[in-house]
Amino acid sequence: MIAKKIEDAFNAQINAEIYSSYLYLSMSGALEKMNLPGFASWMRVQAQEEMTHAMKFYDHIIERDGTVALAAIDGPPMKWKGVKAVIAETLEHEQKVTGLINDLMDLSMTENDHAGRMFLQWFVTEQVEEEATAMEILGKLEIAGDSAGGLYLLDKEMAGRVFTPPAAAE
Repeated sequence: MIAKKIEDAFNAQINAEIYSSYLYLSMSGALEKMNLPGFASWMRVQAQEEMTHAMKFYDHIIERDGTVALAAIDGPPMKWKGVKAVIAETLEHEQKVTGLINDLMDLSMTENDHAGRMFLQWFVTEQVEEEATAMEILGKLEIAGDSAGGLYLLDKEMAGRVFTPPAAAE
């Protein structure tokens, strides 16, 4: 059985993960408008990944005989000044999500929720990867600078990402 405090916090995280999916889907649309289909595709995959994260929390609550309580999702921004602004906001957003996951871990420790702590460990590791990836892309954009050719090559690289759902045992 899941404690009410943990259940409420995990339900709030479902909302945050779905918002992340909305945000990245909105970024994908903006990148399409910027004629960067590779970056747009990368963001669509990111949106799928975030929805998968929401479902992991959903399933965890259900598995522990809790109640899933879905709340309204805020609408994300729709316009950015360029691809660098999109990726910079992606990094900032992932840092915010890392803080949310850390807060959940702290709560699970305070509440002696060992199952919650074990479950959250996957997300702690995932957030390290999410931030590192955003920093890497931002770094590549910095190197490309104002080079149209550099941006073209990066866009081609970003197009290569495909969605791979996490393994069932995770």
